[in-house]
Amino acid sequence: MDDLARLEAIEREYEEVLQRLAEPGAPADRKNFLALSRRHKDLEVIVGAMRELRGAQEDLATARELFSDAPADERELARSEVSDADKRVTRLEQEVRELLVPRDPNDGRNVIMTVRGAEGGEEANLFAKDLFEMYQRYAERRRWRLEVLGLQESDLKGIDEVTFLVRGEDAWQRLKHEGGPHRVQRVPVTESQGRIHTSSAVVTVLPEADEVEVDIDPADLKIDVYRSTGPGGQSVNTTDSAVRITHVPSGVVVAMQDEKSQIQNRAKAMQVLRARLLKLEQDRQHAELSKARREQGGSGGRSEKIRTYNFPENRVTDHRIGLTLHKLDRVLRGELDELTDGLVADERARQLADGDVS
Repeated sequence: MDDLARLEAIEREYEEVLQRLAEPGAPADRKNFLALSRRHKDLEVIVGAMRELRGAQEDLATARELFSDAPADERELARSEVSDADKRVTRLEQEVRELLVPRDPNDGRNVIMTVRGAEGGEEANLFAKDLFEMYQRYAERRRWRLEVLGLQESDLKGIDEVTFLVRGEDAWQRLKHEGGPHRVQRVPVTESQGRIHTSSAVVTVLPEADEVEVDIDPADLKIDVYRSTGPGGQSVNTTDSAVRITHVPSGVVVAMQDEKSQIQNRAKAMQVLRARLLKLEQDRQHAELSKARREQGGSGGRSEKIRTYNFPENRVTDHRIGLTLHKLDRVLRGELDELTDGLVADERARQLADGDVS
């Protein structure tokens, strides 16, 4: 590698993090201990690859010496060993370079997602339900755990809005690119003339925040309780179990009404509130994340879209990477890996091309 000083600095930091984690009082500061543990996990992979590369470089040097001293009848075998060692070094150099691309600080976190119908009336709500069920099936395929935090059904059994938690080691890495407006082109169930309509739903993706990461002053919260409602606004609960929490300084509002217990609804609302406040803080610290967050929200308009689902042609197109698949039926059954793999690879390629390494 051409920057030994940088690699040596990473190795020194790794040893320092190990020492700090081993200090007797380290676990007492939960916030700091959590940050150190995450950093250790990141650095351990890089340092392991660096040490493997170092060993491979030594093997290559040895192989070259043996080749230069080899008698004529052994030179072909020695040449082959040099070639194999050189290929291993090249592969490990590329691996280390890719590992040096800064990790997303949210990698390894669980994910809180919201899907809501946007433009298109009830057809948008029905599409929102299709998207939610697609993510449910994808979570099953990836062996992630999915928990619904809040669900508001629409009049025709679509979804006005659903918020859910996805637990999985690689959930953030694979789902973070799902945020944004999703467009559908199909004949709605309410269409009597068989005409194709265009509607949209919006997906929001947030990293789950650990309780110690977001310091929320109770004095900053305005908490309202009310009776939960169903489609059409009818009351579905005779007690004031629904909870609306407003974080006054930021203006963030979260409402939960699915549980019959006010305590449970409040706990879920706080879980979502922490995630939103964490994202706001990350956006403030990183201008590029702020830009991505604004793009992710969008207005839900039909002209804005990150992906189009065309039912008549059984086609799904991700407009960010120009990928079109003629297997929409399978995508809706949760076969999303081809899309998420492409988005992850595109992000990595852009980082490498920009020279964005630690």
